[in-house]
Amino acid sequence: MNKLALREQLLRFFQEDVGFGDKTSDAIFNVNETGTGVFMAKSSGHFCGEVIIEEAYSVINPNIEIKMLKKDGQNVLDGEKIAEVSGKMTDLLISERVILNLIQRLSGITTLTREAANQTAGTKARICDTRKTTPGLRMLEKYAVRCGGGRNHRFALDDAVMIKDNHIAGAGSLTRAVNLVRKTHGHMVKIEVEVETLEQLKEAVSANVDVIMIDNRLPEDVAMWVELIPNNMILEVSGNISLNTISKYAKAGADVISLGFITHSAPSLDISFNIVTKGRD
Repeated sequence: MNKLALREQLLRFFQEDVGFGDKTSDAIFNVNETGTGVFMAKSSGHFCGEVIIEEAYSVINPNIEIKMLKKDGQNVLDGEKIAEVSGKMTDLLISERVILNLIQRLSGITTLTREAANQTAGTKARICDTRKTTPGLRMLEKYAVRCGGGRNHRFALDDAVMIKDNHIAGAGSLTRAVNLVRKTHGHMVKIEVEVETLEQLKEAVSANVDVIMIDNRLPEDVAMWVELIPNNMILEVSGNISLNTISKYAKAGADVISLGFITHSAPSLDISFNIVTKGRD
């Protein structure tokens, strides 16, 4: 996690939410009034947000006291405390919504990723995310995937070469697309090719690519096609894979199972923030 990038994001998030001040809290509490608030799980899952809570309060007021009761990736049960924070009431309330929105979202991704990763137990397959993330939140959402036991695919287009259907169509053939990439990039850049047919698979093998991604095929197809892929090539599968079918793809011989739904369709984990004590200085 890039702490500097996170801090810059949090500043923008707070600027968006706070504007010129919290009219409600500023009217009700005086500047020195203090209190304690508790983050609590209202449903069971896996928590992700320790780094968010710590950095966000540092942005608002570094004097806020934080007691983390759960670590990133840990299981939480309905009714369990996640963290306690103490400080000025206005600071606690002005930061509440941004922090909750983020940790609920990230905890949902971590929870769903853990469910997916559990389906690969006993196999070599690894669960991986995609670029199907919320614009502006990719760093955080991919961090949440790691907290759930998943791995990260490329972060951005400049991370690696991934030749897909539109690239193949534009180049005229899979082989020509690979050759054009090799003329441009050096040996340090891996080449992944997406294939949907047996003919494309054979062509990708002949082109000696680094990673072959079989897209939108049944587990039975993967089990047959894997026999044609040399051991030095990584086999990735993706497309129309659900929690119910992950284990089938893992048993079919996939090295990597990339899933868009663990980020774009993860339901947020229900977490509340409640003030439990307050007093006047």
